[in-house]
Formats: sequence, structure tokens, C-alpha cells
Amino acid sequence: MTKGTARTLRAFAIELAIYAPLVVAYFFLVLHLLGEWLYRLEIHHRYMYAGLAILLIIGQAVLLESLTTFLIRLLRGRSE
Repeated sequence: MTKGTARTLRAFAIELAIYAPLVVAYFFLVLHLLGEWLYRLEIHHRYMYAGLAILLIIGQAVLLESLTTFLIRLLRGRSE
């Protein structure tokens, strides 16, 4: 295995180890805080629910990617 490949795999493993718990925490946070409201919205206003679900997915992606990038930069700064 080349040095570049090893570095890439290490970075991927670190990112996965950081990102996975954040996604799980986000899921349970949204489920706990918005679960009942989202359920009622789904039952009574299906199109509004669909739009809000898409916005939550996009928001999750942006927020968690930004947080992961910040944490990786912070870790790289300490290791170098």
C-alpha cells in the first residue's frame, strides 16, 4: 500500500468515526424534539411534510459536514 493510499484511508476512517455518532445524535435529537409534530404534519399536510423533510435532510448535510470539516482541521492541526 502506498503512503498516499494509507493517508487517505486513515482520513476516511477518522471522518467516519466522527461523522457516524453525529448522525445518530442528530437523528435522535430530531426524533425527540420534532417527532410528534412531524408525525401530525405528515398525517394532515403531506406536501408540507415532504418539503420540510427535504429541508431537514439538507440542513443535516450542511451542518454535519461543516462540523466534521472543523473537527478534522482541528485534529490535523494538533497532529502536524
